[in-house]
Amino acid sequence: MSETLINENSTDGASSAQPMIEALGLSKYYGSFAASRDVTFSINRGEVVAFLGPNGAGKSTTMKLLTGYLAPSEGEARIAGFNMATDRLEGARRLGYLPENGPLYADMTPRSLLHFFGHLRQLSTAELDRRMESVIHTCHLETVIGKPIGKLSKGYRQRVGMAQALLHDPEVLILDEPTAGLDPNQIREVRRMIRELGESKTILLSTHILQEVHAMCNRVLFINEGRLVFDGPPEQLGSEPAAMDEKFYEFTAAG
Repeated sequence: MSETLINENSTDGASSAQPMIEALGLSKYYGSFAASRDVTFSINRGEVVAFLGPNGAGKSTTMKLLTGYLAPSEGEARIAGFNMATDRLEGARRLGYLPENGPLYADMTPRSLLHFFGHLRQLSTAELDRRMESVIHTCHLETVIGKPIGKLSKGYRQRVGMAQALLHDPEVLILDEPTAGLDPNQIREVRRMIRELGESKTILLSTHILQEVHAMCNRVLFINEGRLVFDGPPEQLGSEPAAMDEKFYEFTAAG
């Protein structure tokens, strides 16, 4: 890896900040194929970080390793200080995860789905009622709360997935392609929601859309062919689409 691509000052103040998401030499092998190779980074409390890279670069695999959904071949993943291999339940209590194609059940309503996940997370009746009221308002689900999820638009299904991830009020959010397949108005709404959530939570979100970075994030991680090739502020990618496209090409061609 070229050392010039990693900004050593990208985590200014890290010595006094609290790491909430840590990848420590994470690798995942499928036979001779490496989906993720020696990925190392740390995200501190209060950061909103974009995870960039082309399709097939290893973004989703690395996120699944961080959440404990996949076991690493090598290395360690930590959420809020908890090793996701040995203390997964403690880490999961502090983590909200939105996969690219989330676990939504078409015959359920948003209300019944949230009740289902709330009971799985062992929330008390009073706490579940309080949290449901909060996430329904945050994700603007009031008008569809009693409709079958299978009848909802992609935008509303994405909101339901976000509400599920937020239900237990986690400190950390990991969001895999949260705006994928949405129309411009829906993208604007999701971006607004993520910016608001970033005021109180630590967020890692994956995307291959460069414009998402300046809209939502204060730091960028770029992965290509399973390796981390850039860690720094969005400004280093450029402020204009053409400059950002050129950086994207530079990082992927370098792989």
